[in-house]
Amino acid sequence: MVEFKSEAALAAMRESGRVVATALAEVERAAGVGVSLRELDEVAREVLRKAGATSPFLGYRPAFAPVPFPAVICASVNDAVVHGIPTGYRLRDGDLVSIDCGALLDGWAGDAAVSFTVGPPRPEDRRLIDTARRALEAGIAAAVVGNRTGDIAHAIGTVSRAAGYGLLDGYGGHGIGRRMHEDPHLPNEGRPGRGFPLKPGLVLAIEPMLIAGGTDTHTTDPDGWTLRTTDGTRAAHVEHTVAITPTGPRILTLP
Repeated sequence: MVEFKSEAALAAMRESGRVVATALAEVERAAGVGVSLRELDEVAREVLRKAGATSPFLGYRPAFAPVPFPAVICASVNDAVVHGIPTGYRLRDGDLVSIDCGALLDGWAGDAAVSFTVGPPRPEDRRLIDTARRALEAGIAAAVVGNRTGDIAHAIGTVSRAAGYGLLDGYGGHGIGRRMHEDPHLPNEGRPGRGFPLKPGLVLAIEPMLIAGGTDTHTTDPDGWTLRTTDGTRAAHVEHTVAITPTGPRILTLP
């Protein structure tokens, strides 16, 4: 079932989105050579605590997961695409890091992700991250009343494929509101004019997941969560929570 949000609900989601944006900014600021992924998780936990928010990630256990997720961020490094569990791994110069974070505040969820490098990026990493951001921007631009989810998917896929990148097979964005994951599913590639119609009050988490080597497939780590590229190439993941409004898309996870 798809819930269309009122202006009051969108205002509340904007506040949860600010918490997510703050957490992501603080985590990126803290990320440096020698810092562990668990330490980055602690940074995000403190942001949530100060805001009076909770984590929709912590304890989350979908059907595929052997154990509940044990952290408030997903920390995916280099060839890990998404769902990386924060461990004691200490960051190294040149690592490509994707951080996904969510917040629940006053009953409403926000969800966003960023990708960055530790230290100056290699040219190929800069291009990958920049393309992921452009794909996200294209998807957001297509999130207008009268379009369908297929138009967003087509916009993301067009930018990503034109640059020669793969898109994580079977994964994409989703509706969001009172829960982190709601209907409808939002693929990262599709045909324009198809899919769920975009109407005012619909809120979507739009999240391109690009694979540098051009493949779409993945493997799953023994932890049952971390998804890695099958070709060993690097990946980037970016995301915003976006509301469909009569005046255009409204990004709810900005600072």
